[in-house]
Amino acid sequence: MKGIYANIIVDISHEKVDRPFQYRVPEELLGQLEVGMSVMIPFGKGNKLIKGYVMELTDTPEYEVSKIKQVASVVAGGVSAQTDSIKLAWWIKEHYGSTMIAALKTVLPVKQKMKQVVKKTVCCLVDSDTAFLKSEEFERKHQTAKARLMRELSMQSTLPQLLVTGKLNVTTQTIRSLEQAGLVEVIEENVYRSALPDTTSNRWAVGGKKQLSEEQQAVVDGIIEEYRQGIRDTYLVRGVTGSGKTEVYMELIEQVIALGKQAIVLIPEIALTYQTLLRFYQRFGDRVSVMNSKLSPGERSDQFERAKKGEIDIMIGPRSALFTPFERLGLIIIDEEHEASYKSETMPKYHAREVAKEICRMHKASLLLGSATPSLEAYFRAKEGTIKLFELNNRLAGGELPTVYIEDLREELKQGNRSIFSRRLKELLQDRLQKGQQSMLFLNRRGFAGFVSCRACGHVMKCPHCDVSLSEHKNGKLVCHYCGYETPQVTKCPECGSKYILGFRAGTQQIEEMLLKEFPTARVLRMDADTTKNKDSYEKILSQFANEEADILVGTQMIVKGHDFPKVTLVGVIAADMSLHVGDYRAAERTFQLLTQAAGRAGRSTLPGEVVIQTYQPEHYAVVHAAKQDYEGFYEEEIAYRDLMMYPPVANMMAILVLSNDELMGMTHASELVDTMKQQFKEERLSVIGPASASIGKINDIYRSIIYVKHRDYAMLVKVKDAMEALIEQKGWNADTVQFDFNPMSAY
Repeated sequence: MKGIYANIIVDISHEKVDRPFQYRVPEELLGQLEVGMSVMIPFGKGNKLIKGYVMELTDTPEYEVSKIKQVASVVAGGVSAQTDSIKLAWWIKEHYGSTMIAALKTVLPVKQKMKQVVKKTVCCLVDSDTAFLKSEEFERKHQTAKARLMRELSMQSTLPQLLVTGKLNVTTQTIRSLEQAGLVEVIEENVYRSALPDTTSNRWAVGGKKQLSEEQQAVVDGIIEEYRQGIRDTYLVRGVTGSGKTEVYMELIEQVIALGKQAIVLIPEIALTYQTLLRFYQRFGDRVSVMNSKLSPGERSDQFERAKKGEIDIMIGPRSALFTPFERLGLIIIDEEHEASYKSETMPKYHAREVAKEICRMHKASLLLGSATPSLEAYFRAKEGTIKLFELNNRLAGGELPTVYIEDLREELKQGNRSIFSRRLKELLQDRLQKGQQSMLFLNRRGFAGFVSCRACGHVMKCPHCDVSLSEHKNGKLVCHYCGYETPQVTKCPECGSKYILGFRAGTQQIEEMLLKEFPTARVLRMDADTTKNKDSYEKILSQFANEEADILVGTQMIVKGHDFPKVTLVGVIAADMSLHVGDYRAAERTFQLLTQAAGRAGRSTLPGEVVIQTYQPEHYAVVHAAKQDYEGFYEEEIAYRDLMMYPPVANMMAILVLSNDELMGMTHASELVDTMKQQFKEERLSVIGPASASIGKINDIYRSIIYVKHRDYAMLVKVKDAMEALIEQKGWNADTVQFDFNPMSAY
């Protein structure tokens, strides 16, 4: 019978998540225990009974059988947030390939419960007249501290103790003696650290909701009708930029909360949190909280405590907010669901979209994905009918989509313009400065200097085997990050013979300097990784721009997501090609999404907007369709390419990264994995590429080899992963040296 032994982790809320301990399952519990169940176990030298959670059932003892202790009992009614977390961690471990500990640490973003903050208030126990008389009595006795406090309390019956000990300079000893005399009382109250900015300003006033358009109402009605019927499904809302997706989210959440449920709203960047949070707070007040990496451990701990106790209904934040311990979860919304930041870059390499689906299954909740430019995965599933599609095709403000100009930088070069600003962009910037309107300049820095192209004709050096661009390496070679193909760096363009061949070199700081040189009177704000290091820096920069304290906002992709500035009528995309050639099969999709999002920032109010896209490849289908905001047209071209090359979402791909401090050993291990794979699955028509050296072949003296495996069926790749894990265990290799990544979001 399977499951004679149980690997158990001790109660997470009290003990440090460290490692599982093995226990024997008594006969009366054989067949009853399941992964995730709460059990009582004897622990430590004193065999004190404590609670634990079953992580794994196995027939293999890990220690001498006579020394293995026995499970004492199953905890009655032991289903809890922790149990759900264990089950979810197990699902992540099985689905993505990682250790259980890594999966557990993922689903428990708050590692330790922090000490709660205690707020102390000094309250007067006598009336104001008596308090004043007492102050005079203390004055006569030269007890000035007591006199000072009683005088203040005669005017204000309660005072925060911090003010009393600080500003009034009264010691706690003095307060205690007044307590003993029966004149005052100190009341202690546990308070939560707030994760919100200062909500006392007028901007945070809770107000009414906006009237939905017919189009928006149709989306809400369609989803809520099914929800009330008990149908829990996955929905995709594709709405053009400015079509009011956030209002749809808020209306759905309000209706779900009215049914006694709670909601999680995922947003991709911390930069978006402030504006999203403001809108949700104005609608729902302090039933909303936020979770992100900029919060202190105490603030994070308090938000999770509030969620556990049911004191909040809505949690907003990036990926980690997905694991909020709501007991009555009814809805998860993933805004800008196409964003790469929803995919974890560390083990386990899960995707928030897939994990959210599993959480919704566990909680009988619905999942809503929203985007102006949905990921090909989501739209492909919608076309298949496994996700229900809703569309918002009109801008709310009634404004037209902006006019888009595609500027060919090859022509600019021919006509002697070596500036990074095209002539049209310069003219339009000057025009906006004269009109007192605002502009945003977006530097598409993904794949910074990663690809090599001809500046005269736009030709990009590509891999002949993989149809992705080659990357420039310091050793003077061009390398394909998928199959390992190498060729020496070219000095002349193979297409036109030009010697203008190089990687693009410009950062936001240089653009800021060039702007100030070109327009000395312009007020310029810069938003990038360097200017947003502090906790409140995002909010500060965005507030300054919203308050029209600057004319031009320069930034990387964080400025093009979801922000709404009515006075912005011009958006300039400095280097549209940058993300087009990053040696990654998703490059065209990312470029189309970024350009469409960037264009969507212009003309969101009544003022008409204009967008200038500067590129060396104006004829590329991602650029052409983005300029027209034509998602369908782009999708049709891109999905045909994915089908031809067997790339997701038409097929599935698994990347296997092998790490070793010895280059030869790493490549040998990788080759063994490939040989075993081909032998065990020779009937399954797997497409195996590699092993090859990863794009960055060595990091911190650790060598990196990569294998790509493609197959139409995801379940088949999970079987391959299981077989590889079995081989790793059989060979006695360190499990951490081999990492699995399903449908990776970027090349290795």
